[in-house]
Amino acid sequence: MPTAATASPGARFIDPKVLVRIGSLELAARFVVEGFINGLHKAPYLGISVDFAEHRGYMPGDDIRRIDWRLFARTDRFYVKQFEADTNTNFSILFDVSKSMSFGSRGVTKLDYGRYLAACLSYLSSRQRDRVGIVTFDDDIVERVPPSAKHFDVTLHTLDKIVAGRPGALGPPLYKATEFFKRRSILVVISDFYEEPEKVLDAIKPLRFAGNDVIVFHILDPAEVDFPYDESSSFADMETGQKIPVVPDKLRDEYRELVQDHIRSLSQLCSQNRIDYAFVNTKVPLDHALFKYLAMRHKMTKVR
Repeated sequence: MPTAATASPGARFIDPKVLVRIGSLELAARFVVEGFINGLHKAPYLGISVDFAEHRGYMPGDDIRRIDWRLFARTDRFYVKQFEADTNTNFSILFDVSKSMSFGSRGVTKLDYGRYLAACLSYLSSRQRDRVGIVTFDDDIVERVPPSAKHFDVTLHTLDKIVAGRPGALGPPLYKATEFFKRRSILVVISDFYEEPEKVLDAIKPLRFAGNDVIVFHILDPAEVDFPYDESSSFADMETGQKIPVVPDKLRDEYRELVQDHIRSLSQLCSQNRIDYAFVNTKVPLDHALFKYLAMRHKMTKVR
């Protein structure tokens, strides 16, 4: 696995521990995304959509690779090509802010990692002229920012003030959220998905059946994946507070297999329902998650 120092130009900003120290979501997102995109060079994911929509006048800061030089030869004026993804895409984050997301064994909680992932994806979408919004939820909708070309800063402010304090349930808030997305959107669901895979799918399917392109980011802490504990102790459920005595040596292998089964089941069920699934370990630099997102979004334009 590439380290944070070698993943891409600007990757010193990508390690989650560094992001937390930066403090500013906008500054962190800008450096992560710009460094990541520079590292892609001429990868096909940069264009996202291949469907040409229209021209518009060139503005300072526009990518000169989008200038239509043939049109320039005829008009002696600079025009930039726009594509469908530039003009017609609503992009929203659906972010689980339930109490279990506050767990973190390495100084970075799942909530913090998800916060910076959401900020990076929102910045990337805003940079591509998508309309950006967010819905936060636990066992109900907590806050909603409708997608708009002017809502990137509001989305960041919403992410910045999130506090994970209540138990969560996927079904009711996600079902309610389908009412917000009558126009086809790209929806990114960020959660640790602490429910049975079939219940997770039942919660997400209405969003997909409403005509949206849905991408799921399943975020877990490395301790939740590897169970590195050695000493017998009591482990508390972060949502219910219930404590269970555990002897790690007797449980570790079985626990790891259960976690992997959970991940495999979620991946398979999502795939069968044309929902894109990405598992993310919070020890992994954010550029890996960004690349998964762009690869999935590129696939959308080719297949869907």
